[in-house]
Amino acid sequence: MTNAGPGHPSPERPLLQAPVFADAAPSPVGTGRRAAAPAKRPRLYVLDGMRLVAALTVMLFHYVGKPAGWEQVWRGAPDVLMPALHGVAIYGWIGVELFFLISGFVICMSCWGKRPQDFFVSRVVRLYPAYWVAVLLTTAVVTTAGYAFTTAKDLTPRTVIANLTMIQTPLGAPSVDPSYWTLWVEMLFYVLFAGVVAMGLTYRRVVAFCGIWTFVAAIAPTVDLPLLDTLTQPSYAPFFTAGVTMYLMYRFGPNLLLWGMLGFSWMVAQYRLKGTVDMYQQWLPQHISFTVAAALMTLCFLLVLAASLGFFNWIQWRWLTVAGALTYPVYLLHQEIGLSAIHWLRRSMEPIPTLLVVMPSILVLAYLVHKLVENPLSNALKRGLTSAFATVTKVDQESRSRVEAQTRNTGGGSGR
Repeated sequence: MTNAGPGHPSPERPLLQAPVFADAAPSPVGTGRRAAAPAKRPRLYVLDGMRLVAALTVMLFHYVGKPAGWEQVWRGAPDVLMPALHGVAIYGWIGVELFFLISGFVICMSCWGKRPQDFFVSRVVRLYPAYWVAVLLTTAVVTTAGYAFTTAKDLTPRTVIANLTMIQTPLGAPSVDPSYWTLWVEMLFYVLFAGVVAMGLTYRRVVAFCGIWTFVAAIAPTVDLPLLDTLTQPSYAPFFTAGVTMYLMYRFGPNLLLWGMLGFSWMVAQYRLKGTVDMYQQWLPQHISFTVAAALMTLCFLLVLAASLGFFNWIQWRWLTVAGALTYPVYLLHQEIGLSAIHWLRRSMEPIPTLLVVMPSILVLAYLVHKLVENPLSNALKRGLTSAFATVTKVDQESRSRVEAQTRNTGGGSGR
């Protein structure tokens, strides 16, 4: 989020703001030519709200829905302690699919018209500061608590250092928090999309990217090329491509080509969803209905589609910006820290009151991390990386100027 596991995405956190329409809307078939820019769109506050809802559903799944360490965490099984809530929480993992839909939309929006180095800087600045804090804070909590259900048994200084790179999955190192598996999926999407950014985003190129990725991801499981399967992420590719397609609808308007692409992504996604349902069913004693899961997944598609077509433009609640900003730190911090808190509070509290304390507390912790650490560190990191790339550009320009001058001098001398 294939690296699928009990922990869930994440999701990157670009500002969900209407882009500056510096280039023109192409023809429906995507010529890539530039003409008059489309009218500026309102900020999509609703996507901020959707991201927080997705994070909360994943949190509920990890706290109440999944079985790992139930007896140790809750001092009893949640399906017995909270049967009704458990029956809902077992579908909370679908929040990850919503994360990926929004991710495809937002990444395409945030990097349109940007240079490759701008794309790189924006991703590093968005992902790493909060992640570094979460890795260190989670490590401190689980090693101090040392409960059997945590990842404490897998943590060594070597493991923690590997986690700070965010590529612990390909390195073969265990994650400090199982939820981090989705970050590797996100990173693969960034790597693939960076190729289009490097060429320059146009309507035609983005459409081609979605079509090629969808096709290659569809055939990847049938060929004996593990690297292809890893790069294309067949279980999650249709969510990213659907999100990108819906951004094209938002920016340029819907047409038959885009409707066809979106429908194709949905059809592939619902087929792949069966494998995800079967995976979770192995760990859950309660039956997971594929019909319910498919309906919820379809609802996620419809919500993002409605936002892209302007049906939620009336939602202009500024507090949703704060909610969206909390989503990433909430996701990073909630699982191991939250389970440790539940285990400790259950000594003296009933299950529902325990949840009503832990979930808001994670939101408060995420807000503090965002305000006190993430924002200052992100700003400093952005300044440093921007300066570094400015130096690279300056040196490259000077080198080209010297080469051009030498070429002119050489050419002028030989002509005398």
